[in-house]
Amino acid sequence: MIRREDGAGGKYMSEFLKKKIFPLIDSKAGEIALSDMEDSSDFHEDFVFTTDSYTAFPPVFRGGSIGSLAVCGTCNDLAVMGAMPAYMSLALIIQEGFDEEVFSRIMKDIAGWSERLGVRIITGDTKVVEMNAGIFINTSGIGVRNRHLERNLNIVREYRDYPFRWVRDCGLRSGDAIIVSGSIGEHGISMLLEREDLGFEMDVKSDVNAVWFAVRDGMDAGGIVAMKDPTRGGIAESLNEIAEKSGVGILVEEEQIPVRDDVMAVCDALGLDILSLANEGKVVMGVIDEMADDVLRAVRKHDRNASIIGHATDRFKEVVVRTRIGTEKILPPPALDPIPRVC
Repeated sequence: MIRREDGAGGKYMSEFLKKKIFPLIDSKAGEIALSDMEDSSDFHEDFVFTTDSYTAFPPVFRGGSIGSLAVCGTCNDLAVMGAMPAYMSLALIIQEGFDEEVFSRIMKDIAGWSERLGVRIITGDTKVVEMNAGIFINTSGIGVRNRHLERNLNIVREYRDYPFRWVRDCGLRSGDAIIVSGSIGEHGISMLLEREDLGFEMDVKSDVNAVWFAVRDGMDAGGIVAMKDPTRGGIAESLNEIAEKSGVGILVEEEQIPVRDDVMAVCDALGLDILSLANEGKVVMGVIDEMADDVLRAVRKHDRNASIIGHATDRFKEVVVRTRIGTEKILPPPALDPIPRVC
């Protein structure tokens, strides 16, 4: 029986893919295999390709909509490979009777973000169904090699051998710094507050955004060796993926993780793990330590809350958090999505 958690990100989804999908259809067209579970895969020396499906309840929320998620999320999966987003497909599955004003808002968000990013939507499909579906969106995207990526790779290779043509999430090495590009947990909390009347008075909204511009400037500074966008499973999932694939540990300083006080207060009150909450406009970067301050300054042009939160280490293979009181605890990959249907 297929369980909801098999498609919710985190440990169970990873196990599901490794047991049920990859043994049957694993392949690659370039250096990145399907089973590598990267955010995108290459099919040509100058192009990467990604696809994603979106289901969000409610479909319009504080700070965005499922349309914002579709464009930004797809382009973010390209950007964290170092690729400049260029082309997209758009497929819509819409419930019969779906509100036209809500649909209009979703389409305006799609148009607005694709224009801002300079991404052309060049093919698509539409289905209207009788089932209680609301609206689902599937997008695919193609990203292209660019001068920012080449500059970054050239700088990385001044420090060490880096055999990849794209920024890979297996590229971290001991001593590399870990940067988070802004405050975490805002998308997950804003979606929760949209659904439930919990009595919290706060102005938090989704962080849905395109990370390409911060990634572009970070690559111009140079030294980025690994990236993930921490959507389902939050930074806990992203850090564990990077650590496992790179064969190193990561030591995170809890006091350096950027979190809004009110978002943290809601998590504490509800027993939610802020590190496992979805984000839709952030990126986790591994950076050669000597270049970390330069990359941080570049990223902070887009979000002043960006922070160096830790370093890779060869002392252990896990992700470990050093708490504010000086103790250390292992941060495992999340098992379940604490707030489902947020992306």
